[in-house]
Amino acid sequence: MGVVEAVSVETVVVVAIADPLARAERNTGRAMSQENVEVVRQGFEVWNSGDMDAFRELLDPDVVWRPPEGWPEPGPYLGREAVMRQLEQLRETWDTDTFELISDFIDAADRVAVRFIWRAAGHGPESSIELTGVYTVREARIFGLEFFWDHAEALDAVGLRE
Repeated sequence: MGVVEAVSVETVVVVAIADPLARAERNTGRAMSQENVEVVRQGFEVWNSGDMDAFRELLDPDVVWRPPEGWPEPGPYLGREAVMRQLEQLRETWDTDTFELISDFIDAADRVAVRFIWRAAGHGPESSIELTGVYTVREARIFGLEFFWDHAEALDAVGLRE
């Protein structure tokens, strides 16, 4: 039995030494995931600053936006111009609006999930809408935006469970 244990340990060591590329790929993936988080974080920052031109530049020309189920204008919106047109219409509804992050960014390969409250005021009743956004990032641009009322459903969409 002692010999079997020694062989198992040697086998594990050999596998770990023989596959340094797997470790490098994991590190590269982790770094890219962090870059994706930074792209999404920047999106929240420029939105809250009111810089819609900078927000537009974060979007891939072929971006797809899928509003949450039951949203008044169901979408999806295809392409940067269609997405920006819809977002600008939303912004015009109120005098001011901001996103307040209420969770950490969750990175999952090329997707990032984050829970937030969208607060808006002016022109009518104040609004506080709680959503989870799932953002697909490709080549440092937001390629997909999908929103969920239910955080657990959003996590399922990125292959994670709460």
